[in-house]
Amino acid sequence: MRLLDGRQLLGERRPDDREFAELVAARSPALRRTAYLMCGDWHQSEDLVQIAFIKLHAAWGRVRRREDLDAYLRRTLLRACIDEKRHVRWRREQLSADLSADAPPGAVEPAGASYGPDPEALADREALVGALRALPSGQRAVLVLRFWDDQSVEETARLLGCSTGTVKSQTARGLTALRAVFASPAHAADPDRYTTTERKA
Repeated sequence: MRLLDGRQLLGERRPDDREFAELVAARSPALRRTAYLMCGDWHQSEDLVQIAFIKLHAAWGRVRRREDLDAYLRRTLLRACIDEKRHVRWRREQLSADLSADAPPGAVEPAGASYGPDPEALADREALVGALRALPSGQRAVLVLRFWDDQSVEETARLLGCSTGTVKSQTARGLTALRAVFASPAHAADPDRYTTTERKA
């Protein structure tokens, strides 16, 4: 009779260590970018990503199917970001001029884009993160998922647990707010540099 190993006896409630390490290495950069755009602090974003992976590790038996992993990680990360904002007193000083040294180049670039670490791009990044942080959490989450994580309206609605109509209205309001910020004389950055295409349902 073939003996079952510990993982089989437990119904694969825990992932293989090497498999999980590969998953962490592959998914961490994109998740850190999402968390950074949500919270505005690179070091805090790393902590939030760790929380997401810890929760995935504990829930592996329920979400071990490969197609569920990304969605679970994103949902868990978004909830952690929102919960952290509720319980921690965020200060605007976190978004000061030294922010460019906080996050590495490319931290807020949309998936697949590359603008390089030139001074103008760094200034744009500071302004963009500050503008995102000024938005209500719902609008910020929708914009990050739609334009930086390249999620569809339907997938964004599923991740946030809301209707597609809510996603569309939050997207429109968020983009209007961002454009108002960048249209002011105090900001030279163009939000369309980052959100170049209005995604359709």
